[in-house]
Amino acid sequence: MSQRRILVTSALPYANGPIHLGHLVEYIQTDIWVRFQKLRGHDCRYFCADDTHGTAIMKSAKERNIPEETWIAQMKEAHLKAFTGFQIEFDHYGSTHSDANRELCGSFWQSLLNADLVVEKEVIRLYDPKVGMFLADRFVKGTCPNCGAPNQNGDSCVQCQATYDPTELIDPKSTLSEATPEKRPSKQLFVQLEKLHSFLDEWTQEPGHLQTESANYLKNFFLKEPLKDWDISRPGPYFGFQIPDRKDDYWYVWFDAPIGYIASTKEWCDANGQSYEDWWKNSDTEIHHFIGKDITYFHTLFWPAMLKTAGFTLPKRIHIHGFLTVDGKKMSKSDGTFIEALTYLNHLNPSYLRYFYASKLSANDGDLDLNTQEIISKVNSDLVGKVVNLASRSAKFIQETGLSETYPEDGGLFQQASAEGDAIAEAFEACEFSQAVRRIMALADQANQYIDQQAPWKMKKDPDQAQALQDVCTVALNLYRQIIVYLKPILPELAEKTDTLFNKPIEHWEDAKTPLVNQSIQKFKHLMTRIEEKKVNAVIEESKQPEEAPIAGGEFQDSAEPLEKEPLSETIEFDDFMKVDLRVARIVEAKEVPEARKLLQLTLSLGGEERRNVFAGIKAAYEPEALVGRLVIMVANLAPRKMRFGVSEGMVVASGPGGKDVFLLSPDEGALPGQRVH
Repeated sequence: MSQRRILVTSALPYANGPIHLGHLVEYIQTDIWVRFQKLRGHDCRYFCADDTHGTAIMKSAKERNIPEETWIAQMKEAHLKAFTGFQIEFDHYGSTHSDANRELCGSFWQSLLNADLVVEKEVIRLYDPKVGMFLADRFVKGTCPNCGAPNQNGDSCVQCQATYDPTELIDPKSTLSEATPEKRPSKQLFVQLEKLHSFLDEWTQEPGHLQTESANYLKNFFLKEPLKDWDISRPGPYFGFQIPDRKDDYWYVWFDAPIGYIASTKEWCDANGQSYEDWWKNSDTEIHHFIGKDITYFHTLFWPAMLKTAGFTLPKRIHIHGFLTVDGKKMSKSDGTFIEALTYLNHLNPSYLRYFYASKLSANDGDLDLNTQEIISKVNSDLVGKVVNLASRSAKFIQETGLSETYPEDGGLFQQASAEGDAIAEAFEACEFSQAVRRIMALADQANQYIDQQAPWKMKKDPDQAQALQDVCTVALNLYRQIIVYLKPILPELAEKTDTLFNKPIEHWEDAKTPLVNQSIQKFKHLMTRIEEKKVNAVIEESKQPEEAPIAGGEFQDSAEPLEKEPLSETIEFDDFMKVDLRVARIVEAKEVPEARKLLQLTLSLGGEERRNVFAGIKAAYEPEALVGRLVIMVANLAPRKMRFGVSEGMVVASGPGGKDVFLLSPDEGALPGQRVH
């Protein structure tokens, strides 16, 4: 097998908050893949950095009365502490606020100018009158203009994956002050992405670059229409890099952040006597990006466009993963399931989480659920009860004699597990970690059956069986070490302890094909302990936010979380409220929209012959057939909105944060379609 040159990145964590378990899905996934490639003997390098620019950084630094540079330095230290705690190893971890990144941004910018892709336009942007500044996308929340989901981000909707301009949001609010933003003109710079439409269409559809579902989504949702110009600048005040020859303009954070991948590589190359161009402008280099599905648009359209224009190598593969839920729900601070990495490390072994994530991760972008009871059961059963048990039940019997001089007869177990290594390697290569884990655990089951049948603890009682005992334990320990070779990318700490036990390090994937013989072993020490439920509970308790004191005399203690997530809007006049025509309507037809991930198409009856076509982002919460005949409340006088799927002639009223947690509002029995809601 020839050596490959592989450059790997994860999305850059934003330097404005701690690393939590949701972040770690990506970094653990990437670290496992990188460790596997290195174990296979490939020249694989893992680069990452803190994403440090933007108004959020300015705000946080101002609140703490410290310079932005001090704030991002503190956050970088905290991030690296969390990553190190979870045994995530970068070849280099940089910062987007670096000289290398500034220099590369200038180079990319000049390439865009030379290609005549940059244009200046006057645009309408959202301005916070209370704070006195234009709002970055991340500081605006509102209702998605595409599917109607509430409390969505300023640039994209988590529910339907649509992207839009913040000015298109319905009922936008500034997250800095809760003020209703004003629309004001601003001159900004744009990249004309449509000029690269043909290239992007071809590149995203070429097999191998993206998962099939992601490629199809881009083709059907974005590349079907002309691509929008990409807003690439922000007016000051702004913490970031000033655009050359532009006095008051700065590169938008989404411009300099991905360039940070290259800057981090360059810093490593400069320190190791290499050229970053040998990695980023070399067709022999495989570039792999690992990202979450929420930033698919930027990494599959903007980033390839920038690389192509500037003459850099395009990614071979963009690996896209889903979100993390805990016990089937979105992570919650009040429930204690919004868990920071360092909080977890106060109580639990990082190997538990690395193994659990690996047992769940596949090559698609489906969401991953961290079930607290399942992680206890899986770790205790698989790692402690099966894998570590192999060593603990055999090593203590041959600490004085060591392994047999030749490998004993084992009924073909070692050879069978050796042959299985190719299939396990294929699963790791394809990011089908869950499949790899299943295959490895099947080998552990076979090895444990062998020990059960041979019962070395019984042989120990008979001096005449000393050689047989040594042979059986030699087989058991070799089967154990073989399994650890396969698990090393997932469990580096357990692999290190195994190296110590055998006085010989695992250095290559091929070590699983050759048994160890005539080898001394160290005195056995516990390799891993069981998860205790009380420690899992301690993590959750430490993660909970303090509860508010009960309201005096309150009969019902409803959670304050919904109101905290979506604070009350500004007071309006009664006449303004009366402009909204809320009506009772009956759903007479409901069906899925094949091109949309989150939408259902509803036909609503307002009585008589009056019908309305409405698209609603409720697909995850309701089956279409179960909705037919149901009474709902609709906004009947909302101006029709032309969508890619048709015209939406209103909106159904619902509560909840979105996804599966959406609840349609229905009138009491006796209400009739067409009646006004007062």
